[in-house]
Amino acid sequence: MSDLGDWFRSIPLITRYWFAGSIAVPLIGKLGLVSPVYLFLWPDAFINRFQIWRPITATFFFPVGPGTGFLYLVNLYFLYQYSSRLETGAFDGRPADYLFMILFNWICIVITGLAMDMQLLMIPLIMSVLYVWAQLNRDMIVSFWLGTRFKACYLPWVILVFNYIIGGSVINELIGNLVGHLYFFLMFKYPMDLGGRNFLSTPQFLYRWLPNRRGGVSGFGVPPASMRRAAEDQRGGGRHNWGQGFRLGDQ
Repeated sequence: MSDLGDWFRSIPLITRYWFAGSIAVPLIGKLGLVSPVYLFLWPDAFINRFQIWRPITATFFFPVGPGTGFLYLVNLYFLYQYSSRLETGAFDGRPADYLFMILFNWICIVITGLAMDMQLLMIPLIMSVLYVWAQLNRDMIVSFWLGTRFKACYLPWVILVFNYIIGGSVINELIGNLVGHLYFFLMFKYPMDLGGRNFLSTPQFLYRWLPNRRGGVSGFGVPPASMRRAAEDQRGGGRHNWGQGFRLGDQ
């Protein structure tokens, strides 16, 4: 048990709480401590009955059963792997910026979920984070099922097809990819590569709550050169140089 505790404490802070919540909430629903009907995102219950917790519980809840258990475990693995790599890579030492990315993606997914009557938000949020990681590591060669190798930029779409095969739907994955692309475009591509206005910036209260730190764990992810130069030039107050990336499996 001490080894399990050490492993859990080694997970980066934000990923640790997200990962723990994604285990605890489905377990609560599975054990019947809270009825699952109170954990889904139902627009009528959220808007008309003021059950304001539903967007949060729908982000962590997944109905685990014989037909969905494998899909749940696969996406839990994606959460742990790619959120950890993004938090300790491109966002190393900047927890406020990473939390802001997750909150931005989550708000977009909640709005989309209410509009499209999506009851579960776990997979879209995981895929949105995975998409950002894939774009920041787009030329890295990754390995997937049965040793298939390809560039990281294709990973979100490979996983979309993979989840369709084992789960029978692509809507959740597609929404996640689109939201991840929106964040990546607004935060990196548009202001840094295209010279446009910077529409996204981390609120100062998040920096007060989660101040930047030096000497974090080195990890995965390095934006394109133009993005790094722009970040160095215009983000002195809340940013730092991007960490050096490396290939999967090298550590």
